[in-house]
Amino acid sequence: MDNKNVILEAMRKAGEPVNAGKVAELTGLDRKVVDKVFAELKKEGAIVSPVRCKWTPA
Repeated sequence: MDNKNVILEAMRKAGEPVNAGKVAELTGLDRKVVDKVFAELKKEGAIVSPVRCKWTPA
């Protein structure tokens, strides 16, 4: 499973909008990795921000 899928799955399980720090905590991935993947997911439109600085799967 690649990092994108791991992160999206963790976001779905959280059940609420989460920030990159919380995703890093939930997945055990490095914060820099999470930030990089978030940037890719934002470009693809795979995640949306319903609340400032918090993200959820689209």
